[in-house]
Formats: sequence, C-alpha cells, structure tokens
Amino acid sequence: MNNYKKPRIIAEVGCNHMGDIEIAKKFIKMASVFCEVDGVKFQKRNNKELLTPEQYNAAHPNPYNSYGKTYGEHREFLEFTVQQHLELKKYCEEFGMVYSTSVWDLTSAKEIAELKPQFIKIPSACNNNYKMLDWLCKNYQGEIHISVGMTTYNEIKEMIEFFEERGRNKDLVVYSCTSGYPVPVDDICLLEITRLKEKYENKVKEIGFSGHHNGIAIDVAAYTLGASTIERHFTLNRTWKGTDHAASLEPDGMRKLARDLRNTYKALTYKREEILDIEKVQREKLKYRGI
Repeated sequence: MNNYKKPRIIAEVGCNHMGDIEIAKKFIKMASVFCEVDGVKFQKRNNKELLTPEQYNAAHPNPYNSYGKTYGEHREFLEFTVQQHLELKKYCEEFGMVYSTSVWDLTSAKEIAELKPQFIKIPSACNNNYKMLDWLCKNYQGEIHISVGMTTYNEIKEMIEFFEERGRNKDLVVYSCTSGYPVPVDDICLLEITRLKEKYENKVKEIGFSGHHNGIAIDVAAYTLGASTIERHFTLNRTWKGTDHAASLEPDGMRKLARDLRNTYKALTYKREEILDIEKVQREKLKYRGI
C-alpha cells in the first residue's frame, strides 16, 4: 500500500509578476493549463510597517533590478491591492487552482485572511513574528504554512509549541527550506526533511519543502523523503527584471516537475502480486527453465 500523500505542487509567483496584474493572470493560466500544478502563491507586504524608515528610503542593493528610486518605492511598485488579490483569487478559481499568498506583516495577514484562501504562507523571514502568528491562530481558519529557513532548531521547537498551545498545530504545514537565491546543492540539506518528520510529523499536519535551487531532480528526492507539499519559485522568463527570476523554474521546468512528482507518487507502491501481469508474458518467454 502507498502510504505517501499525493504531492501538492505550488508555483510561487511571489513578485515575479513585476507589478502587472495582467502578467500575474498569465502566470495563473500557465501554471494551470500548461504546468498542471495545484496552486500558485503571491506575496503581500505593508512596506511601511515591515521596513524601517532607513530601509524604506535606502537605495535598492541591486539598482538594475529596482523598480523605484528607493527600496521602498521598488517594493510599493510590486504590491497589489487587496482588491487585486481578490481578483487573482477569483481568476485562480476559474481554473480550479488554489490561490495563496505569503504575508510579511500583521496588516497583510489581516487583509489576506479576509479573502479566506485555503492556506496562508509565512516566509522564513517572518516565522518569529509571534504577534502575527497569534492573530492568525485566533482569526484565520485555513491552513498555515511556514518555512523554516534561517531558523534554529530551538526556534522551530518554540514555534511548533506556540501552535500546540493554541490548538492550531494540526493546521500547520512546516517547510524544510534553505534561504538563498539560488541555493547550491551542498546547502539544500535534504535530510532536514527527515529530521522534521521524526520530530514533528505527529504534531503538525504535514511536512513540506520549499526549494530555491536549480533543476528539478532534488524535489523528487524531497518528496520521497516525506515532503508532500513542494513549492518552487515560478517565472515566465528567467531573464526578466527582478531578483527572483534566476532562481525560478520556467513553464517547461515546472510542467516536468509536476509530471515527475505525480509519476513518483504512482510508482511508490509494493507489487500487487509476486509476478505482475506485465511480467507473466516475459516470464513465459524468457525465464530460464534449466537443462
């Protein structure tokens, strides 16, 4: 019997839409029709809440990728309004896709929770924002997904205990993740999935994997180790302006990833009988019968 969960494949658009809602809709349509993934994920930030005045008014660290004169202007350019997010959610639903968003601050969490998505994602950078996590535990009834990149083992333990204390740990999906763009193979550390499963599988709803690496082979390995939700950054063109495109999969790569993960799920079984029907013809024709 196959004890593996069917893989859930999330294409993370993030802000790769370059601030254009029509491009964002193209991402959704491509992810559904061509790539055949289960859902897409965007981002929501209240930049003046998230950034200090110094950070907001500073120059972008990579001016070539900036959409504004300052980092704050750059981030504002890439933001969609709540109404635009609702429009994207409805567009996802037209294609039978799951809509979700990473929220980076309390205001954004409250805004996105109003849309009642199936799940809300907390990025690694914000998994210690307990004010935001507490509000979500008390006011949002969907799944809460959290990446644990750049997070100590003790911080992960405290975070899961926080959800247990509020009776929300069974709605929690914890993603193994290395925070880097892109992440070299030596730093992916896939066996962190095994560690998370051994310690927390019975405490949380699910273990996932958020990959920022190149290629798609690693994700199949992550799935076989027990990460049943696989999230990868997604772009329509890796040469587009922005910092995340280079660490993202283009449509052909995302399509192949979804195909390979689902085929792996189908293949992870024991034999139904000692000699399968497909083998019986070959056995009759080829099996050594002795002298």
